[in-house]
Amino acid sequence: MYRRINLSASASRNTVFGNSITASQARKIDRWEQRFNGIFGRDPDNQYSLGLVENEQLGPIFGVKNIVRSGEAELIDPEHAVVCATTRAGYGLYRGAIAIISCAHSLGLRPYWLDLTAIQGISQDISKWRNNRSSRLSRLSQRSKYFNRYIWEPYTSGSPTLPGLSSIIDMLPALWSWKHIKGNLRDTRSSALMANLYAALPPDLPVISTYPWNAQAAVAAGMKRVHNVILDNWPVAFWLAEGAQHYVQSPSAYFGYRTMSGFTVDDRVLRPIPSDAIHQVGHFIDHELVSNIGQDCAARLSRASSGEPRRFLLSMGGAGAQRELFKAVIERLMPHIKEDRAALFVNLGDHHDHLDWLLEQLSQHRDSFRIHRTWEGTRELVESIRSGIATGIHVFCYENIFHAVYATNYLMRVSDILITKPSELAFYPIPKIFTMRIGGHEAWGAIRSSEIGDGTTEARTLAHALNAIDLMIEDDDLLAMFCNSIVKNKGSGIYDGAYEVCKKAQ
Repeated sequence: MYRRINLSASASRNTVFGNSITASQARKIDRWEQRFNGIFGRDPDNQYSLGLVENEQLGPIFGVKNIVRSGEAELIDPEHAVVCATTRAGYGLYRGAIAIISCAHSLGLRPYWLDLTAIQGISQDISKWRNNRSSRLSRLSQRSKYFNRYIWEPYTSGSPTLPGLSSIIDMLPALWSWKHIKGNLRDTRSSALMANLYAALPPDLPVISTYPWNAQAAVAAGMKRVHNVILDNWPVAFWLAEGAQHYVQSPSAYFGYRTMSGFTVDDRVLRPIPSDAIHQVGHFIDHELVSNIGQDCAARLSRASSGEPRRFLLSMGGAGAQRELFKAVIERLMPHIKEDRAALFVNLGDHHDHLDWLLEQLSQHRDSFRIHRTWEGTRELVESIRSGIATGIHVFCYENIFHAVYATNYLMRVSDILITKPSELAFYPIPKIFTMRIGGHEAWGAIRSSEIGDGTTEARTLAHALNAIDLMIEDDDLLAMFCNSIVKNKGSGIYDGAYEVCKKAQ
């Protein structure tokens, strides 16, 4: 199936929910679009023939299949189907997509996985180009405190940067902040170039997107049931896809997106997003985590009362930042681990170079490490400690991104405390210690968690993060408070967001 689409409609848009940009900004977007077309090409007659292949990692767990570009593969069965559209840009987008397919599977739906970076053609080229640019800046923010403080933090939150630099950023559409609607319109224009991919799908097929590029492209292709899942708790125009339904995780995000406050450089009051286009549904969490909250929190409190080693889970993100922090946390926990007062699970995802670096930096403790590189080995460990005692340091590193991401979710159920930056993991139902954020947009993840009582406030220095770890080992009161809050939150439906999106998509 293929239908012709009208790219000129997206190309001529200079408003977002009725809010206009300036004539100067519109001209800059026009020039940006011409440059973008020159880089990637624009062929309205380019047709995609799509089919299905097995997802070898997640298929056995959730019954999900991958949508691929192929004329000979299995076709989508539209009955009870839902397409989960994502892309690889860090691990958060995949983690959100896994929550969707998990809940879809639990509701009896047929989930399909569509990853822009995995489908050959302009969609793959554009996604990789965009992702690489953002990832480089994110990693630079971790190597340079000056860049992080004066450029990356204000840039990611939409605040003015260094004198003169803001003027340069305003001149170059490629550098426009995620916060402002002019940046959203720039992305909407370039995402429309990927619309031919979605034009190969039935127009009535439900699409649940965990990244706005997918939602923007699906809308441009004329898809009628596009559901845009917004993972950030800090409202930014980047996430908007006008023509789709929008879903947020918290009341503060709902208000921020509804009013679009701060979405222009001059901070003028904007027309709101219509109430029927945005919904506050709760956190986007996997079915197996939500359905076992009571059991898992009871197990955490039971381990604490019996004096078992406190189980910490340390999870690395997709950009592979913060390895120095990982080293410091391991060194701090090592005496407690050797005394069987703590156990540590370290998920390095698919960052094999960081595994080599850590083993070299901590060579004096090499005998304490157990390395797990396969899913079978991970499952064996988890089942052995589900009702048994965990000791030592277990490091996980995988060859594929699916296991790299899902291992953290899988290990949560047998862990007591998650140590993480306040990214997408801030919303998960496990007691959390928040380390320093990477970008100002992450700050509100920690704020949300600390206010609903399932995690700490953000530790803005390493010393404060290590102090929180010490406190969690020495006393049980914080662990009990967090677990009790998680159980209470479950009763309020706070963690039911992924279920709600799947239900609304039908």
